[in-house]
Amino acid sequence: MARRAKDRSGRYVSRGGDKLERALEGFGYDPTGIVSLDLGANVGGFTDCLLQHGASRVYSVDTGYGVLEWKLRQDDRVVVMERVNALHVELPEPVDLIVADVGWTSVTRYVPNALRLLRDGGCCIALLKPQYEVSKDELKKGRVDSATCIRIADTVIERLKEQGIEVVGNLDPGLDSGGRNPERFLMIANPVDVGV
Repeated sequence: MARRAKDRSGRYVSRGGDKLERALEGFGYDPTGIVSLDLGANVGGFTDCLLQHGASRVYSVDTGYGVLEWKLRQDDRVVVMERVNALHVELPEPVDLIVADVGWTSVTRYVPNALRLLRDGGCCIALLKPQYEVSKDELKKGRVDSATCIRIADTVIERLKEQGIEVVGNLDPGLDSGGRNPERFLMIANPVDVGV
C-alpha cells in the first residue's frame, strides 16, 4: 500500500488547501490567471490554495458568517460572499473554475446549479463526502471505509451522468484522513446543457 502524505503542509489556512493542491496536481489543472468560485469556503483552505497558485479572483462562498480567515478577507482578489447557500449562488460574471467542499448536501444537488455559473470550457472540482451521499441506514456510526467510498463515488458519477453531467476525473486526495471518512475529488466538465 502506498504511503499517504501528511495531512498539513503548513502552507495554507487549513488542510483543505493541501487537499486541493493534490487535486490540481492530479488533474493537471493550472489555476494561473483564472476567476474561480469556492463553494463551502469555510476558513478558506481552497481559496488560499487557488490564490497561491495564481488565481486572479476567487468568489468565496459559505453559508456561515465570520468564518473566512482574516488574511483572505483582506486580499483584494477575494470576493467574500457569506450567508449564501451553494444551491442559490448568483455571480456578476461567469467563472473558469468551481471548487467545492460542501457539507450536508449531495454533489448531485448542488453541481447542476453551479455549472450554469461556468464559462464555456470551464470545469468544477468537487470534493465528494460520502457521508452526505447515502442514507443514514447505510452508514455505520457515521463512518464509511475506502471501498464503500469508491462505490458511492461510482453511484454519484452515474447519477450525474443521468443529468447530462460528465465526470472526467475521479481521484483520492491521497492525504492521511486522521480518522475521518475517506473522500474523492470529482472533476466535472461543463456540459452544453445541464438541464437547469
